[in-house]
Amino acid sequence: MTGQSRKGKYVQAVEMNTAFDKAVQHLTGRTHEEMNVARRRIKLSSQEQAECTSLDGKLPGLEADATGLSGNAKDRADVELYKARKRFFDLQC
Repeated sequence: MTGQSRKGKYVQAVEMNTAFDKAVQHLTGRTHEEMNVARRRIKLSSQEQAECTSLDGKLPGLEADATGLSGNAKDRADVELYKARKRFFDLQC
């Protein structure tokens, strides 16, 4: 036992990404979480990335609508929310 801890490849990658994000945060203006989202979406086409960005802004409003309504309007709002969430997860945003 040498007293050294061994870190796996995943942990090393997470630490490297965190350090990189902190170093360039003032240049990019993005937080670590925002950079993780960008890394996850880099494999998507530009059209899909734009759709994900659109859904990012649309989902909170749909969630608020679904909680604030009742009756048939709530049912329609729930369906719209479901469709938006399904598309979000299908795109792997």
